[in-house]
Amino acid sequence: MTDGFPAPVAVAHAPLAATVTRVAELAGKMGRDLNQVFDLRRLSEASGVPADVVRILLDGRPAGEPDLQTRFLQRLDLLRRTRVKPNGRRYTQQEIADGAGMSRQQAGALINGDRRPTMEHCDAIQRFFGVHAGFLTAHDADALTDALQRTEQQLLQDFAGRARETAAASAASAGDPLARLLQNHGVRGIAWRAAQLPSDKHRDKVTEWLDMLLESVKPNES
Repeated sequence: MTDGFPAPVAVAHAPLAATVTRVAELAGKMGRDLNQVFDLRRLSEASGVPADVVRILLDGRPAGEPDLQTRFLQRLDLLRRTRVKPNGRRYTQQEIADGAGMSRQQAGALINGDRRPTMEHCDAIQRFFGVHAGFLTAHDADALTDALQRTEQQLLQDFAGRARETAAASAASAGDPLARLLQNHGVRGIAWRAAQLPSDKHRDKVTEWLDMLLESVKPNES
């Protein structure tokens, strides 16, 4: 085998335990099914960690740590099984080679375990499959922590959205026309999109439209 970068040292599991606790508490507040939030298959595909190892780590037990070569091969195999072409078929070695900017011989040697990966190899393959940096190389506990932190971010966004909807509904029930507009038409989202428009002319059109909407929800004067 050719030399790649050295295998890193073992990591502590404290960040994973803290993340698991936060995600479980947040999911509980939102009434989410913990079996779905901590679904082993979903977390395995998101992190690259084998499902049986995900279970062990979530239980707080030591799972051992494969060396870099083994970890790379496990996760590359998972990518090839779960990130497939639109027709459901796996990408061929030639397609991976072309997409990652390497020769078919290089790709084949990496896939078959005949060559140790370099950081450049990993970066190229990760970009090809559309996964985040470190997917192929991070320690299992770190990879699972990262996947759960992305779950946490999504839960926080959902929680904030629910809070905004509740506040808007409460204000709308009190007869606030601006709040009713927010509730019915998602004005914050419209405003954000308006800021991305290319010219003042386009933004003025959005303003005119919002003015008409606001006028339509004003209470009738007696």
